[in-house]
Amino acid sequence: MYPYYLDSYYFNPDTLEYSAYQTPYSEGYVHPAQYDERVLGQIGQILPPMGPPPGASPGFPPSGPPFGQGPQQGAPTAPPPSFVPAKPFQQASTFAVDPGSIRRCLFRYTYIWLRNFQQFWFYPVFIGRTSISGYRWNGFRWLFFGVSLRQIESFTCV
Repeated sequence: MYPYYLDSYYFNPDTLEYSAYQTPYSEGYVHPAQYDERVLGQIGQILPPMGPPPGASPGFPPSGPPFGQGPQQGAPTAPPPSFVPAKPFQQASTFAVDPGSIRRCLFRYTYIWLRNFQQFWFYPVFIGRTSISGYRWNGFRWLFFGVSLRQIESFTCV
């Protein structure tokens, strides 16, 4: 399956930033499989190797999520509900979905309507300032998926 390029952004591993108006066919584009290795290589040169601190107990690190991070969950183990919820009423066209409004749907089954008329069940696990990521139901299984909040027309969580 080919990835969706909903916005024309790409990650530049040299500056560690996303740059606009680049496509996979633009000069300087780096495929995600390549920048992972390059970024991890750069981080390895900057940070010292990880290990237990001196005098730590044999059980270090403790089990559970790292400090400062919420619950780390993978894809749901069950399929989403078998119904399609009613689309919420919208009075005006908004530029983007507010991250605060969709935050209540974190780790809950959420039905999403995109501006390109696609609609699907989604299970969000991360909500950023301009994007959301989680697991999208393809009718058979959950697949990891991310989308810009500007592309979401409407959503409802159950």
